[in-house]
Amino acid sequence: MYFAALLARTEDGWQASDTELDNVETLSDLSDLARESAAEAGGLDDETVLVLIEQEDAWFGVIRVDGEEDPRVYVSDAAAASRSSYGEILLTDELLGRDPARADDLTVPDLDGTEDGDGPDETGADAGGPADDAVPAGPVGEAALLDDLGISEKELLSLGVGDALGEIAEVLGAAEVMEAVR
Repeated sequence: MYFAALLARTEDGWQASDTELDNVETLSDLSDLARESAAEAGGLDDETVLVLIEQEDAWFGVIRVDGEEDPRVYVSDAAAASRSSYGEILLTDELLGRDPARADDLTVPDLDGTEDGDGPDETGADAGGPADDAVPAGPVGEAALLDDLGISEKELLSLGVGDALGEIAEVLGAAEVMEAVR
């Protein structure tokens, strides 16, 4: 089960709205949705919008959009998020430290004439594809993205999956508006 909410900072405090991510295919789409929602909530163009996403007992993500700046992203467990359609939106090549050019050619010929992933390598083990394309277990992204809002990098990294979004909203002073949309 997924939950996704937008928290837009306005002159009157944080405004929350639940959001459907069915039509969101990229991080850019998600950023645009956040900016549009902020405008609808009465936020200013340069104000902060947070998109909070969680998959129950698996992972959570925080996307911060400040005005027209590029979004800043934190994902609590990249490996778990990679098995989720919403998580895949957040796990960009840049976030994972991948070379986007390699995404076009994931099979590399071996000296024995096979391609990686087609069979055993010289040790007899199944190659399984290039090792640097693996998604790491654990957190990825910018863990300090909420520092100026009262949640340090250390605190964000220590949040448990089941209660992370509620704890973030509590520190922001947005717990009541967040619960209203949950």
